[in-house]
Amino acid sequence: MPGTIPALHILTNDVVLADPHFVRTATAVMDASGSRIAVHLRATEITARRMLELSLELRVVSEVTRSWVLVHDRVDIAMVAGVTGAQLTSRSLAIADARRIAPSMILGASVHATAEAWITAQSGADFLVAGPSGDTTHELADLAQFVRDVVAAAENCPVVAIGAMTAERAHEMARAGAAGVAVMRGIWLDDAVSATRRYLAAYDEGLRR
Repeated sequence: MPGTIPALHILTNDVVLADPHFVRTATAVMDASGSRIAVHLRATEITARRMLELSLELRVVSEVTRSWVLVHDRVDIAMVAGVTGAQLTSRSLAIADARRIAPSMILGASVHATAEAWITAQSGADFLVAGPSGDTTHELADLAQFVRDVVAAAENCPVVAIGAMTAERAHEMARAGAAGVAVMRGIWLDDAVSATRRYLAAYDEGLRR
């Protein structure tokens, strides 16, 4: 379901969030690409207080740019900060439980199998981030087939593809039916604004093929 959610989901980790220029860089990316991107605040080592501070800073930016800001695992922080929503993983609340707490919040969920995708979509996820479990360096053809299978299983729930995502892969994931792609290193290890535009262009080209 292209167009129902941001096409590019930009992930972070502790190293990215510890960069003193992170907020400035993220702001530039959000300014450049607006509602077409989602910034995922994902980390395992920073404090809850710091995650809340970052969430609040990016929420202010998102109110202007209409970009999404999602906090991984911590529905409570997402609610307090007033950001777009939360991304739930195996370390998080179940989708159904999170939905009861935050009925109007955007809730994504990470899945690694087609059966899991169907169950999670039926439980109320707004979108799925889907990639095979284990090694992320799967062959492109295998990842594309996995995404096609998950898209079919998820029925009307949008699917975001993840897995060592390059611009070439973004192009192929669009052709496989993904509503978006998730990227981390390809953004933050480059000129982030230019890299974001490159990924979006590749994804859009895949939709046209």
